[in-house]
Amino acid sequence: MATDPRKLRPSELCRLLNSTPLGEVINERQLHRHRSRAGMRIGDGRHVDLLRYIAWLIQIRHEPKPDSNVDSYEQMKERARARNAALALAGRDIGELPAVVNIDRKRQAATDFRYFCEAYFPLTFHLPWSNDHLKVIARIEQAVLRGGLFSMAMPRGSGKTTICECACIWAVLNGHRDFVCLIGSDEGHAMDMLESIKMELDGNDLLLEDYPEVLYPIQSLDGIANRCNGQLYKGQRTHIGWTAREIVMPTIPGSIASGAIIKVAGITGRIRGMKYKRSDGKTVRPSLVVIDDPQTDESARSLSQCATRESILAGAILGLAGPGKKISGIMPCTVIRPSDMADNILSRDKHPEWNGERTKMVYSFPENERLWQRYTEVRAGSLRAHGDLSLATAFYIENQTAMDAGAVIAWPERFNHDEASAIQHAMNLRLQDEAAFFAEYQNEPLPEVTGLEAELSADQVAAKFNRMKRGELPLETNHLTMFIDVQGNLLFYVVAAWNEDFTGYVIDYGAFPDQKRPYFTLRDARYTLPMATKASGLEGAIYGGLEQLTGSYLSREWRRDDGAHLRIERCLIDANWGSSTDIVYQFCRQSSHAGILLPSHGRFVGASSQPFSEYKRKPGDRVGHNWRMPNVKGKRAVRHVIYDTNYWKSFIQARLLVPMGDRGCLSLFGDSPEQHRLFAEHLTAEYRVKTEGRGRTVDEWKIRPERPDNHWFDCIVGCAVAGSIQGVSLEATGTSPGLETRQRVSFAELQRRRRG
Repeated sequence: MATDPRKLRPSELCRLLNSTPLGEVINERQLHRHRSRAGMRIGDGRHVDLLRYIAWLIQIRHEPKPDSNVDSYEQMKERARARNAALALAGRDIGELPAVVNIDRKRQAATDFRYFCEAYFPLTFHLPWSNDHLKVIARIEQAVLRGGLFSMAMPRGSGKTTICECACIWAVLNGHRDFVCLIGSDEGHAMDMLESIKMELDGNDLLLEDYPEVLYPIQSLDGIANRCNGQLYKGQRTHIGWTAREIVMPTIPGSIASGAIIKVAGITGRIRGMKYKRSDGKTVRPSLVVIDDPQTDESARSLSQCATRESILAGAILGLAGPGKKISGIMPCTVIRPSDMADNILSRDKHPEWNGERTKMVYSFPENERLWQRYTEVRAGSLRAHGDLSLATAFYIENQTAMDAGAVIAWPERFNHDEASAIQHAMNLRLQDEAAFFAEYQNEPLPEVTGLEAELSADQVAAKFNRMKRGELPLETNHLTMFIDVQGNLLFYVVAAWNEDFTGYVIDYGAFPDQKRPYFTLRDARYTLPMATKASGLEGAIYGGLEQLTGSYLSREWRRDDGAHLRIERCLIDANWGSSTDIVYQFCRQSSHAGILLPSHGRFVGASSQPFSEYKRKPGDRVGHNWRMPNVKGKRAVRHVIYDTNYWKSFIQARLLVPMGDRGCLSLFGDSPEQHRLFAEHLTAEYRVKTEGRGRTVDEWKIRPERPDNHWFDCIVGCAVAGSIQGVSLEATGTSPGLETRQRVSFAELQRRRRG
């Protein structure tokens, strides 16, 4: 051959290859693979190394056969090595980047977030914007470009999550932010959002046209994350990252997005210390956080979880930028219940730094209530008869002008295919579930209705503080009681002080071992009984935990205002949990405080059950107000107490409802409701249902559907039972619970009773 093909330019090389019967050089299978990888892309100058390799094969084919004295096996190995090296190099190197298709569109989208959404996501944002959308977009643009914090409540289905995802893409592609942290209500939620962003980066052709320096290396991965470490551009690694929790943009010379990162986390997950070291050696920290719906239905109904998430937001999240730097934040959210996290963040009085704004689906409801009442009847009939809204929609269209009068809707284009307008759509949502509509779409949740006027909320319980220090006893208290609720990982306890008239004071409570954090649940306990006691078995851990806890509290002297010192007179230990019954009895029998300790069993006494008042007393039994101590020791050789949990839970509820200062009031230590949020949740974890049976009406207490922890509720109930055992009583009962009144009975009367 006159010219060495390996020295030809790509265009000359293409002509040579097109004029040479490659079938003479490589077999049909190789030819198909080479043409699919290189031959069909010859025009854009890519995979030049592969083309040069094929040309080298042609040259070898036309060269004279080697001398028979040369080792042909060594040549074969060399050719195989060269072929594999060339193929590997061609597969790793992405080649030349495509040119930008529309430079003007890219230039305008760089600083205009609304235009960016409309230009590159036409299928996603196909409906016209509402005024609320434009307001959100403008505030997001301001936060990304100039900084600041912004929170806005939007109705469900308004596209706020999608807008947040687009904001992350816009911020990194245009070099506005080099580290964006996307935070969800939990890690799973955040990972779902990142997966949506990855789908756009990997499959959006419009973005590829104008941002090839970022999207072309991403799409060259073909969805195979293992190729990230070996990807090359002009022989240099791109350092691209593509995992389930983060995206690292490829490092391309001249790209303003080189090394930018999008990382996700759940609001209760590992957030502190988030950083990333780029290929140039620079360490970057988050400069923009996008917090999408940071609460769940469960957390919104928990005062402690709301407080915990607010503290995480103020501390860990807003401190991600590092010392001396201020982070920007965007938080679209939905108010689920009054005083939840979103409601507090949106309040400009509580959190003015977040510049909160609320949007609604309906700003003014229709005025013609008579027609809408008729529509409600037609709608119900249409659903029953046909299973759709056809009759209701026909009625609405016939009377639309009159029915729409006075209505102001936020997004006129939002309605379903079987509806005639956004007003009809909003009213259908309201008719479907009014409470959910006002919470999810109006961001004005209705006040919670408990069904009983006297049922307490967690806010009311937390606010029942008496401004006394922890462990401090009021002057008039005479009795100290304690109750320990036994669980597998923790021991929950409460210490209460009582007057003779059942005026009570919670002076201390907690969990053993101490969790050292304001909010925790039994399920997520980090420091457990086996860890604290170093016991190998469950029974040993419970025994060791009880020994340490009672040793600390039952030997302690509690100081009263007048200088007198009191000790705990009675401590009940729950003996109902799992397999703990025998170990609790053993501990109460062997403990050095055996005279104070008493195993206890709470019994559910419903309306159809035999009440304690009808219990037939046996010789040696001790009977009090809805409790009894049977004179049955058996193999356990220790007495125990049985009490009516339904009665005593209602009793504690009544004590908490008594106003401060009145006799029979139960109050908490401290001077702030914040410190009692978790305790208040335990005390409101159950609700009561009035039930009738056997001619009587009783309160039956049931755990709430979300099954929150209620252990401190059991503890304060047990403290009240222990107080009754020690002689504390309410004058309203007409008796002295705990003190048995015995009447003198003649021998003749005893004989008559026996014969009867």
